[in-house]
Amino acid sequence: MNMLRTSAFKLNRASSRSFSAAALRQAEGDVGGTRFGGSAASDSFNKREQASENKFIREREKEALKALKEKLKAQRAHLDDLDKHIDELERGAGGEQN
Repeated sequence: MNMLRTSAFKLNRASSRSFSAAALRQAEGDVGGTRFGGSAASDSFNKREQASENKFIREREKEALKALKEKLKAQRAHLDDLDKHIDELERGAGGEQN
């Protein structure tokens, strides 16, 4: 009986060594498993993702352009006010000198 127990213990210990917990290594650029549906599904997913990113970028650029236009409008109004002020000063100075 003791011999059987020793054999079973050695067998168990040997079998536990055969399974290793080696880390999986991925190549550079790998992001995980393959997508369902093969390359055709992957292509359509990539196209949708790219289209979504392009739409987001266009919206951000549109917002930035709108903000720049508003800032330009404010700057033009300020320049118009300065022109009016200069004209008033010139009219006032011109009348006093003559």
